[in-house]
Amino acid sequence: MKRIKAYEGKRVMVVGLAKSGLNAARLLKKLGAEVTVSDQQPLEKNSEAQELQTEGGYTILTGEQTPSQLDAGFDLMVKNPGIPYDVPLIKAAVDQKLPIITEIELASEIADAELIAVTGSNGKTTTTTMITKMMNQERSAGKSAYAGNIGVPASQVAQKLTDQDTMVMEVSSFMLLGTTQFHPHIAVLTNIFANHLDYHKTRENYVRAKMRITQNQTADDYFVVNFDSEELVGLSKQSHAKVVPFSRLAKTKDGAYELDGTLYYKEEPIMAAEDVKVPGDHNIENALAAIAVAKIEGRSSEAIKHVLTTFSGVRHRTQYVLTSEGRQFYNDSKATDIEATEMALKGFKAPVVLLAGGLDRGYTFERLAPFFKEHVKAIVLFGETKNLLADAAKKAGIKQIKFVENAEAGVPVAYQYSQPGDIILLSPANASWDQYPNFEVRGDRFIKAVEDLTGKKEED
Repeated sequence: MKRIKAYEGKRVMVVGLAKSGLNAARLLKKLGAEVTVSDQQPLEKNSEAQELQTEGGYTILTGEQTPSQLDAGFDLMVKNPGIPYDVPLIKAAVDQKLPIITEIELASEIADAELIAVTGSNGKTTTTTMITKMMNQERSAGKSAYAGNIGVPASQVAQKLTDQDTMVMEVSSFMLLGTTQFHPHIAVLTNIFANHLDYHKTRENYVRAKMRITQNQTADDYFVVNFDSEELVGLSKQSHAKVVPFSRLAKTKDGAYELDGTLYYKEEPIMAAEDVKVPGDHNIENALAAIAVAKIEGRSSEAIKHVLTTFSGVRHRTQYVLTSEGRQFYNDSKATDIEATEMALKGFKAPVVLLAGGLDRGYTFERLAPFFKEHVKAIVLFGETKNLLADAAKKAGIKQIKFVENAEAGVPVAYQYSQPGDIILLSPANASWDQYPNFEVRGDRFIKAVEDLTGKKEED
């Protein structure tokens, strides 16, 4: 960890606690700042605020967040990425021209470790995990660790790593908006779709936020970009870094690409695409991005192949669970939108018994009908959207449609509809909040139900 002096004596407000805010507050205090935390959760229900109160040395504001909290005077705000800029407290800070950063900016300033950063609309977590595993191969010193949007606060990880180590950060558009000096040695952009427009207001704003990942890169750095998208080919020209493309459709041979069923880096064959353990074309793209990074960093093809043939997927993201009586079970609880379920279904050649449903956000599912028709033999539905999904399934000609109480109740029903060789897939196409605290709990309960049904344990 770099012992920087930029925050000594500075009055800093940390807005929004949770794990990232808690660790940012602690780091700022360690760096000599006077730290005030503001979180809308009442103190009696706020475990993070209670921890800081017990530790002492912080000003703690809980409950309603109002612009008047800025009256004490601050030099800087560190904002939880998920808090929009149009809420009154943040808007007041913007109007006052108070500098606002997110926790990843703070982490990058104190990091001794080499920094690799990954962003994109989809595939960030899987690509980040693949890269981390590859970077831990063939090391003579140090280690690789992931951090950021993947669920581990970057400011916590950065403090523990040395200049012998590598930090692989998954960064969201929300996080990137709060950066000014953020400077990864290798930046990865997996893809861009029209996500989070409720937050960014326009697609243009969303794209600009994503492109902040490369804004401070120089000719000594690398920008790994998906060249199957014409938009990203054009955007890559904005970067000052060396552009290293990847392409599943072999639209370039200057980086990583797939050709005739083989994955290559430049002219070097790496492995057969069908040997990548996690299924789906989208995971081939993720693998190609990871290959490009690993090759930039000097990893051998053998090391890369070892990771891609053994990595069974990130938990809750088209995660292979186990096989029983010829049926393969997959947990894709992270599929909280239609597009994610489309990608999951396209990843399987065998017939799928699908479990889906969840929070009603006001949209219908006709778009899924062609994917249901091509891939799904039976569908088991739950949650607020079960009737809407049933309408799409009927349009696709699916005869076996069953309603159940929740995802775990759907497991034995899905098994009854299946035969040896089939895939039993939880890919809800909806958020989980109608029945579960989050998608992780939904996926964990699905896995527990699979284990109870089969008498087997989840495979690593």
